[in-house]
Amino acid sequence: MLEAFLISFGVIFVAELGDKSQLMALGFATRYPVMPVLIGITIATGLVHLVSVGIGALIGNALPGRAIEAVSGVAFIGFALWTLRGDTLDEGDKEKIEQSHGSIIVTVGGLFMLSELGDKTMLATVTLATQHGLFGTWLGSTLGMVAADAIAIVIGRVAGNRLPERAIRIGAAVLFAVIGVASLIEAAIG
Repeated sequence: MLEAFLISFGVIFVAELGDKSQLMALGFATRYPVMPVLIGITIATGLVHLVSVGIGALIGNALPGRAIEAVSGVAFIGFALWTLRGDTLDEGDKEKIEQSHGSIIVTVGGLFMLSELGDKTMLATVTLATQHGLFGTWLGSTLGMVAADAIAIVIGRVAGNRLPERAIRIGAAVLFAVIGVASLIEAAIG
């Protein structure tokens, strides 16, 4: 379980750097108090990643180990390319943040959950769950994402636009590519 936790925490933490949902977290934190934003993000992330590990468990039980390694390798290389492309908040996303009403936790959690469905961190969690323990993967991926978002909120409030987004994005992409290549090698030599 510890290995699944540590791997999932690290992979998802890196995957979240510069991600659209991280930018949303920053946007929410400029409008709302930090604690309700973090609570909403934590609840949403926990639920989305619970579904992700469930899907990963089904896939992991249905496919042979070498096939999972090969698909995982290709997926992580895809995540590397996705990360290099980068994410931005479009006007619709900014409008959702601006017009959100009701309880801060419910608003942030609901919008954050919707933004995460089909996102690379959700897909990475599915991929990780096919190879590692479910609870450790769920806990590590959830806390990795929340930690990355919390750091972004704090740094964003302090540093503003002076963050080296491109360098962060390239570093995350390289890590994904290394994981992907390692998985493909593992699949090939079995």
